[in-house]
Amino acid sequence: MLSLSMIVRNEEKRLPACLHSVKTIADEMVVVDTGSTDATVAVARAAGARVEQLEWPGDFAPARNSALTFLKGDWVLVLDADEQLREEVIPQLQQLMSQPDVLVINLLRHEIGAAMAPYSRVSRLFRRHPAIRWSRPYHSMIDDSVRELLVSEPHWRVVDCQEPAILHDGYRPELLAGTDKAERLRLAMESELTANPGDPYASAKLGGLLISEGQHEQAIPLLRNGLEQATGRDGERYELLLHLALALTPSDPRGAVDCYRQALTIPLDRRVSLGATINLAARLMEFGELDEAIQLTEAATQAAPEVALGWANLGLMQRQKGNIAAAIEAYRQAINLDPRNAACHQNRAVALLLGGDIEGARNSFRSAIQLFREQGHEQQAQALREKAQGLVKLDMEPTL
Repeated sequence: MLSLSMIVRNEEKRLPACLHSVKTIADEMVVVDTGSTDATVAVARAAGARVEQLEWPGDFAPARNSALTFLKGDWVLVLDADEQLREEVIPQLQQLMSQPDVLVINLLRHEIGAAMAPYSRVSRLFRRHPAIRWSRPYHSMIDDSVRELLVSEPHWRVVDCQEPAILHDGYRPELLAGTDKAERLRLAMESELTANPGDPYASAKLGGLLISEGQHEQAIPLLRNGLEQATGRDGERYELLLHLALALTPSDPRGAVDCYRQALTIPLDRRVSLGATINLAARLMEFGELDEAIQLTEAATQAAPEVALGWANLGLMQRQKGNIAAAIEAYRQAINLDPRNAACHQNRAVALLLGGDIEGARNSFRSAIQLFREQGHEQQAQALREKAQGLVKLDMEPTL
């Protein structure tokens, strides 16, 4: 028996899709509400979930631990309202859960809108064992308790689901705008580092936040200190190296390349290490090392063909290499995945122009200009229009 466990507050809009995604695998759906003032409770009950009430304890770890007490299943699946389980992965999850010695199934989560690290691995599907508990501030996890349990009960196995299992829609810029997520993360990680200086987990999270705010120099010593203590934890070492590479890029791009290369020596799923692969290739492209850059980016598109950024970067590289047909094909793939990417339409227009397809270039320039305007970038749209007008005469009507 599988129980879905959720902690929610004011999620009437996103909750239905999340609950619908687990209908065919969950035997019970338990939604723990922490004080919603909208229709969240009614929406959850209408979808067939049992709703429990909990006063918000101040952090997710104690809240998730309290939520475990409401469950009846042998297995627990934990989702947030901005997540959905992919239907295609359900048979694989059921097969893994049927194995009597499997304790935890690590799930690949697709971080929609997070270009630098489009995949993460999360421990969200596990047996309801009394020793498994949530810990860590803000981004709570069961990993600490699982490590302790495996010492006393070594017969258990922790396995990875190889296919993307969760779609996470929480990192798109338009969804983050106006929220206090960043400030809550900062306070939680600063508190953790005060209690445990150099903690790798907190250093990685706070370092990533500093980078997102443009504070690269402040992030560097924090991340280096975390790396000194991140022994034996591959996931934390990878995240620290990835963030350190990003922090070093403006001032020491060769140092960034070294960090990306170190990150890629860590034995992780190719989708999890996709950010380091794509970013390393981008830095190599800047240095003119196109052959290795293309090789890495082609490997990224093979590992995760559903990620538009890999195809878009491959288009840039193939164009620089002079492989115009390959560049056009890469841009086509990128636009199919991300049709509202104005820059990709613009780059495709240039490639089409170089390939002699004037009408195709004209249409792609028009698409890019329209998208820039729709997305509030009027100056960029106007500058592109002026430039393109002299190349392909945008105002001409298509010929029959």
